[in-house]
Amino acid sequence: MESIPPFTREIADFLRTLAEIEVPPVLIDIPFSCFFFSKQRLIIHCVPLNKGLIATSPDTYVGVSDAWAAMGIKVIHVWEDVWRAKKEVVKSRLRSLFGLSYRIPARLTEVHRIDKPTLDAFLKINHLHVSTMAKYKYGLFLPQRYFRVLEKWVEKPNFSLHTPENSSLLVAVASFSGGKNIPRNAQTYRSFELIRFANVLDATVVGGLDKLLKAFIRDVHPDDIMTYADRDWSDGQSYQRLGFERLGTTPPQAFLVNPETFEREYATPESKPENAVKVYNSGNIKYLLDLLKNPK
Repeated sequence: MESIPPFTREIADFLRTLAEIEVPPVLIDIPFSCFFFSKQRLIIHCVPLNKGLIATSPDTYVGVSDAWAAMGIKVIHVWEDVWRAKKEVVKSRLRSLFGLSYRIPARLTEVHRIDKPTLDAFLKINHLHVSTMAKYKYGLFLPQRYFRVLEKWVEKPNFSLHTPENSSLLVAVASFSGGKNIPRNAQTYRSFELIRFANVLDATVVGGLDKLLKAFIRDVHPDDIMTYADRDWSDGQSYQRLGFERLGTTPPQAFLVNPETFEREYATPESKPENAVKVYNSGNIKYLLDLLKNPK
């Protein structure tokens, strides 16, 4: 009997602190160990960086997600390199799936434009992916007079990300691209992309993305906003609740991962690092918020 990778045991130990692991309702062919939770209708699929990855095809993880989605069950694919490199962010996102995040009402926060160093520093700590270039950058700040909502927070967020006056705490960010003219529905749209959104670790700013979107729309007056949901982690329902329309999916993206350093980079013909393992994620779901058709 094949031994369970240490990475998978770590995930299982952490998940047991959140809820009881159960037996899946049916058996579906899945490459690696997975853990089922009936109340959340959720499966956590652990993907170790080992030789078994060689046998998986580009569509393997998409097929797994689609098979379970047909039964109303969401799959999260947790890759070993992501766990090793961003363990606290992964734990935070898993806690959120079990409703164990601290909740900060967006109505208590204030929206302000932020600069690139502030955005980059926040995303480095609180997001699974690296920061990218963005023209418009916004933050939600919790004023000091509302810090009482943090009193029961055992491990408080990084207070080094205060405003210069140390009077408020940055609790969420969103970044947007510049505009492009896109022909759609027999007219030309001024289109923008929501590039990144993140809450502070272990917290959910309830209504936070909606508040950031409204601030951006008020300032920039876009005709539409498009974005992508990472299928390794999301089914995009949060975007649909905000009025985004699902347009379709993108193919799985190829990456090269060093199994020793856990560094990941996009696979290109020029990318040939030694000992790299080629992996494919689940692709993305593309969403569009048409503000000419449905003003927000």
